[in-house]
Amino acid sequence: MARNLTHKILEEHLLEGRLVPGQEIAIRIDHTLLQDATGTMAMLEFEALGLEGVKVGLAAQYVDHNLLQTDNKNADDHKYLQTACARYGIHFSRPGNGVSHQVHMERFGRPGLTMIGADSHTPGAAGVSMLAIGAGGLDVAMAMAGHPYNFPCPKVLGVRLTGELPDWVSAKDVILEMLRRYDVKGCVGKIVEYYGPGVKTLSATDRETIGNMGTELGATTTIFPSDERTREYLEAQGRGDAWRELAADEGAEYDEVDEIDLSTVEPLIACPTSPGNVKRVAEVAGIKVDQTIVGSSVNSSFRDLMVVAKVAEGRHSHPDTSFHINPGSRQVLENIADQGGVMALLLAGARIHQSGCLGCIGMGQAPGTGQVSLRTFPRNFPGRSGTKDDRVYLCSPETAVAAALKGLITDPRDLGQEMEYPRIHDPTKYLVDESSIIFPSEDLRKTEVVRGPNIKKLPDFEALPDTLEGEVVLKVEDNISTDTIMPAGNRVLPLRSNIEAISEFVYYQIDEDFHKSCREKGNVIIVGGENYGQGSSREHAALAPRYLGVRAKIVKSFARIHKANLCNFGILPLVFKNPGDYDLFEKGKKVVFPEVRRHLENGDREIPVAVDAREVITILDVSDRQRRHLIAGGALNFVKSELENK
Repeated sequence: MARNLTHKILEEHLLEGRLVPGQEIAIRIDHTLLQDATGTMAMLEFEALGLEGVKVGLAAQYVDHNLLQTDNKNADDHKYLQTACARYGIHFSRPGNGVSHQVHMERFGRPGLTMIGADSHTPGAAGVSMLAIGAGGLDVAMAMAGHPYNFPCPKVLGVRLTGELPDWVSAKDVILEMLRRYDVKGCVGKIVEYYGPGVKTLSATDRETIGNMGTELGATTTIFPSDERTREYLEAQGRGDAWRELAADEGAEYDEVDEIDLSTVEPLIACPTSPGNVKRVAEVAGIKVDQTIVGSSVNSSFRDLMVVAKVAEGRHSHPDTSFHINPGSRQVLENIADQGGVMALLLAGARIHQSGCLGCIGMGQAPGTGQVSLRTFPRNFPGRSGTKDDRVYLCSPETAVAAALKGLITDPRDLGQEMEYPRIHDPTKYLVDESSIIFPSEDLRKTEVVRGPNIKKLPDFEALPDTLEGEVVLKVEDNISTDTIMPAGNRVLPLRSNIEAISEFVYYQIDEDFHKSCREKGNVIIVGGENYGQGSSREHAALAPRYLGVRAKIVKSFARIHKANLCNFGILPLVFKNPGDYDLFEKGKKVVFPEVRRHLENGDREIPVAVDAREVITILDVSDRQRRHLIAGGALNFVKSELENK
């Protein structure tokens, strides 16, 4: 049978299970990726396993999130990470060197390998044809320890690309077109595989943009063929030996198919407050813009920043619009400077920041009250920018620079009346700079791990009781993101290694006293709607609620990563068998899960729940492995018990 590329890579790495959609599989992992916001806790989890070093082909830790050092916390965490990386054999990318996705693609990405990362945008490695999946920090820590990665086998959505993008339209518009079609949950449980004659018109960094933001579709990951464009990129990075050709077989079968004629794609924009709220730029043209930001975790490559520099060259940003540039890496900035782009941007009034996530994670660059911000970022969930009731739009670099120059949302094609569209070609030979990456060595393995006062031990969690009782402490609607559950920003991110402190911010945007209510009530339950837990892979959105006493979440449907994280920390991820039962649960209701431990031990899929003496049936759709973790009170409890028994 003709195979698609997804199945070829999965089959090469398959350790357990069969490639049947919905069945749990286990795959061998080649690379792991951590960033400092999630990596500090993941490193503590790895240390808790008691190993002398990592047992994965390549492990990398990037410092790209917590870059504002307003007190000791971030600096202390970075020293902890640097010394822990030295001790355990992990590559360490220093602050300012760049965003994990960009740097990993530049220096380490290899076609056909697998990677899991404690960052939901890890699928950006599709730019060099890696099968890369975002996961919780504990799953990454386990992979660092040599364990396989377990997840439900996804369906494969094959998207055939034809044609070529017209002037003033770029890869960002392609992924926005996908979001226009599928919204933020239309690809849950799927891997998106692009193929067809249009693929060769997209560069490796174009593909990274599409793969990175494919996460917003709810997709498990994204994959592109490894072709001549992939080889061009790797050779330009001085890593041509990493290339191998990879493609689906002729006539390969897919579970679902779609097609995009690239020549028909036009400038698109995601309006507040969801990446799925996509409209044509022309529909919202004329809205006053106060801020534009190009770069961060996506659209921060040489091509993206250089097209902005060329469009802005000889012009100046509008006096009412703040114009920001966040390079994806130090290497990108060096190559932009080499081509004259930095001076063009400075003379256009741009504020060029250090390489990092910055405003994408609410670490600075917050817009003012009521202000409109156009960003090339992947997300615009409510309050993610750091400003309550923010008005953030997501767009291409072309649309962003047009707004920066005009002070209004502007269809970038209108600039064609003033200038020729600058077609940017990647360098045939990049300036390569690895000086800010500390590579593992035997000498460094003697390093003593330094722990600042903000580094706290992992909390201990109890196993699942025979019968669970609790109170509904919160009821929420559809599409609740992990940003809402566990906010980011410069107040909260520095607390990622201190669960007691960070737990005070759980659901802070909805109820500032949520943490107090939980502590007063003991065991508590959260009720939610569809696509609960979309967005970031942050396991703190499960870990901190568990610390506060959340023992079960009952919703209409879960986002993939958050559901896995709930299992990892012993929170029951239950789904209403009858979605209408959602209406029976209100804040303050007492809930009983009779003989719940026995139901899990028996492998029961239907879990009865009593509310107001009325029985409601919920569904526990997890693997046998996850059941064992839930019974033990979390994956770490289970694994440590196994290690002790051995």
